[in-house]
Amino acid sequence: MFWKFDLQTTSHIDQLLDRDDVTLRELMEEDDVLQECKAQNRRLLLFLSQDHCMQELVTLITTEPPADLEEKSRFKFPNIACELLTSDVSIINDKLGGEESLLEMLYHFLEQDPPLNPLLASFFSKTIGNLIARKTEQVITFLKKKEGFIGLVLKHIDASAMMDLLLRLISCVEPAPLRQEVLLWLNEERLVQRLTELIHTGKDEERQSNASQTLCDIIRLSRDQANQMQENMEADPLLAVLESQESVAGLLKNMFEGERSEASIVNGTQVLLTLLETRRSGLEGLMDLYSQGYERSYTVNSSILNAIEPHLKDFQQLLLDPPKKSAILTTVGVLEQPLGNARLHVARLVAALLQTSAPSICQELCNLATMDLLLVYMENRFVRL
Repeated sequence: MFWKFDLQTTSHIDQLLDRDDVTLRELMEEDDVLQECKAQNRRLLLFLSQDHCMQELVTLITTEPPADLEEKSRFKFPNIACELLTSDVSIINDKLGGEESLLEMLYHFLEQDPPLNPLLASFFSKTIGNLIARKTEQVITFLKKKEGFIGLVLKHIDASAMMDLLLRLISCVEPAPLRQEVLLWLNEERLVQRLTELIHTGKDEERQSNASQTLCDIIRLSRDQANQMQENMEADPLLAVLESQESVAGLLKNMFEGERSEASIVNGTQVLLTLLETRRSGLEGLMDLYSQGYERSYTVNSSILNAIEPHLKDFQQLLLDPPKKSAILTTVGVLEQPLGNARLHVARLVAALLQTSAPSICQELCNLATMDLLLVYMENRFVRL
């Protein structure tokens, strides 16, 4: 008979919570702690939201674990702590976003000397990113009071997690008026100019690459969001700066100033190529939509072309005399002068410029005989193959 069996089960976590001396670490050892948290186990949530528990969780995701631990278990608790803090449970969001002392603990992570531990940086970025989306006003108010915030993020831009954090600030803030306020703040902090300054010969290549990718993402995000804006909404100040002749000229100056490096040429050209994009899929990843014509169109701003035109001769010179590369051993022999990534990106830039059909650009490319030079390189490659 059914009544002979007790069908009610008590989770092991509830059994642990019955103890007065239970610790956070003991609960985090349980395999179902995340599941119970997301299932809104009230006793567990009340325990986790206590001051000492929240402080310990934040410490776990911002402090390097002891080096003497086994590598496979070093980041076990920091990983679980991050998952608990970003489980999107209101009581945890309210506690973390509403108490300045906890936000200060998080912020202190940025004040370390580089390089940051990449895994801890990802935990930090994910946690702050969740708060930006869920406790927007409180977190934005806190960050704006920190005069050095943008500088610290850029100081650690070699960590890809810092790129994600910047993009969260640009894309995840709602409602629209607050988002515009954030964009104006980032513009006042000269975010675009400071990222552009990182794309320069002599700078760390990883920092250059991440700065370039961040600028490209800002351009695409801003253009996509501009398409969704109501007519009475203000223009995106970051996009306006990026598309300005002054900004593009500054980028080109950094690329060609001093001894030219392949990293600065390639990363700078990637930003230029993004600025020159005229068509972009509305739903990325669904390639069949291209054939159906579901694309968004953009008009290339003339200021971009005006800034590039005086430097066409510099790009031409790159084709003739690119940054030196070592010879490459191929299956058909030694290739003494590889085409190289710099020349490849110049070719892509020329193709993008031709698509704009700008008369003065096309005329200058003809005067420089750039297409003839590219055809010679293509012919030489086919001959060698």
